[in-house]
Amino acid sequence: MTKVVAIGDAHLGRNYLPVTTEGGVNQREVDFEIAFEAAVDLALAEQPDLIVWLGDIFDHPRPTYRSFRVAQRALVRIRDHGLPAVIISGNHDTPRLPGTGSPYSALSDTFDGLHFATRLQYEHVDVAGLRVHAVPQMMTVEHTLDALKQADANRSADRTNLLLTHPRITQVEPSHGDINEIEVDAGFLRSDLVLLGHYHFHTKVREGIWYAGSTDSFTFADDPDKPKGIVVLDTDSGELRHVPIDGRRPLITLETVLGLGRTPAELEADILARVATIPQGAVARLYIEGADAEAYRLLDLEKIREAASAALHLKLEPSFMTASGPSQLPDVEDLGAQWHSYLDEPSVDLTGYDRDRIKSLGDEYLAKAIEDQ
Repeated sequence: MTKVVAIGDAHLGRNYLPVTTEGGVNQREVDFEIAFEAAVDLALAEQPDLIVWLGDIFDHPRPTYRSFRVAQRALVRIRDHGLPAVIISGNHDTPRLPGTGSPYSALSDTFDGLHFATRLQYEHVDVAGLRVHAVPQMMTVEHTLDALKQADANRSADRTNLLLTHPRITQVEPSHGDINEIEVDAGFLRSDLVLLGHYHFHTKVREGIWYAGSTDSFTFADDPDKPKGIVVLDTDSGELRHVPIDGRRPLITLETVLGLGRTPAELEADILARVATIPQGAVARLYIEGADAEAYRLLDLEKIREAASAALHLKLEPSFMTASGPSQLPDVEDLGAQWHSYLDEPSVDLTGYDRDRIKSLGDEYLAKAIEDQ
């Protein structure tokens, strides 16, 4: 049996929410580091024949020194266990311009025994009885398809072929648009087995093709009720199991408060009752549906914050009554699909402009807005 453990989408360095540790580091950034280190612990405990990283270990192609050190320490542990590893880059940690240095370059120079496929080209390595085909993040869909064709043509006849890559597969419904996203059909993933990075939920795409998922929940768009962790693949049987990471910070949505017809005192009492149930250290949001704008304005927000003192962060999401009915504030997590739909309208005249570039810029701004929630 050849056992492969895969870690995907740790996004080291991502920080949001105005909360810092006593040492002055963004608390959510620390959470992602803890989750990644726990993923490495789980991976090593499995005593695998091979460890793979599926891209977006860093949140940015220019990671901070702190993030770089976290990844470096993890690689030292893998090397010291005598394990081979294959690492690919993703859409977040690949430089936006060809020729710009990759954060993985220095790591590749340091860890000779590990294989880094982070150079915008297809690579393969024969290891642990497998032929591992690595297709990292590319600049365009066309380059990605060319690399996948190379992987297909280079399949081994006497080894199990394992493909690693980082696109969005069209058969999987996206939660929102993302920066530098490469979209391909699952039919182009021609290999015995395929492990994917990019999608933050552990998902089976079809037989022999899986998204590993991320190591932690970044925002509510990540569906935090779904478990995060690592995956363990038996390449002989083709069986894969997901191993959740325990102790992640809860991201919870409280029971909605119905504001229609409520006085300020009644509305505040309902909100206080909800926020008092927040678990210690959780990130929480509370929808207030159909509230009177004046009643909402009169809420004692300081009193609400005190009642929610157990929370790391609380976000109130009100919708207000108008003469024609409730007026819902736009949910930024839904804006990606609306943006694409708008640009695809024939009536939107972008003559003289690069439509794809405009779409990409919009995706970047929206992804940043989601991160900052």
